Amino acid sequence: MQLTDHRDIAASPETVWASILDPEVLKACIPGCESLTGSPEAGYEAIVVQKVGPVKAKFTGVVTLSDMVAGQSLTITGEGKGGPAGFAKGGAKVALAPEAEGTRLSYDVEAHVGGKLAQLGSRIIDGFAKKLADEFFERFKTTVEGPAAPDEVPGEASGEEPGDAPSPEGGEAAQKKGWIKRVFGG
Repeated sequence: MQLTDHRDIAASPETVWASILDPEVLKACIPGCESLTGSPEAGYEAIVVQKVGPVKAKFTGVVTLSDMVAGQSLTITGEGKGGPAGFAKGGAKVALAPEAEGTRLSYDVEAHVGGKLAQLGSRIIDGFAKKLADEFFERFKTTVEGPAAPDEVPGEASGEEPGDAPSPEGGEAAQKKGWIKRVFGG
């Protein structure tokens, strides 16, 4: 299965690059990821639980980052074994380009499966792989950009009276707290 797409992210290429190298961000973005340990230089060990059609498996494997050109591009490669369910491996070539509103993250994904998973048929596997890639990059975009700014008037929904002083949890502090909570699951 091959997939080519992009996401426009409202953040600088430097911020996007730092995020894609951050293991906590990667863990939060990989659907079904239970743990991710390691470093960009040495690679990561991951445990991911996924259900593909009728087959549910816990995959243990490695994720490596290679072909890194700081701030511009890299290749993310993963390979996991799911016991009797089989194996899954694939990779994504990722490129970053500055845009007027932030960064365009382009990616080419390729995925392969074997064992019981391969018996499900290419239509199911291709659909699942596309969904997984889309979900990863959409989660990545949301994590990097942080929560959307609320369109409410200060004090309206929070129960504050118009003359009250702003709460210490309001504005930028609340946005930062929400972003951290989402990334670290706290």
